[in-house]
Amino acid sequence: MSESIFHITSRQAWSAAQARGQYTADSLAQAGFIHCSKAGQILRVANFLYEGQAGLVLLVVDPDRLASELRWEPGADLQSELFPHVYGPLNLDAVVHVIDFEPAVDGKFHLPESLETPGT
Repeated sequence: MSESIFHITSRQAWSAAQARGQYTADSLAQAGFIHCSKAGQILRVANFLYEGQAGLVLLVVDPDRLASELRWEPGADLQSELFPHVYGPLNLDAVVHVIDFEPAVDGKFHLPESLETPGT
């Protein structure tokens, strides 16, 4: 089994995806792919793009279950680091877990306990 990848979205967008039967993000129409992260990239992405934004969830995706193509590519601002990009809609059965992802009082995000590794 491949290591999980993660996507941050609003609770509302996830509910709409469940009603439609697949998840699409604005980036799919704009850039041609859905942005995802490895576990170690979640907080940098969240605190850079979503600081202070409530009502978010973290989708835990099993890459082996994806119906769309997964590519590992440099990030826009971090050319030396590869990020997982899903080139097509995200099939719902690839999402193996959904975690509430709310910022702390200071607006910053912290890794959910279920994703923390011992010693972090």
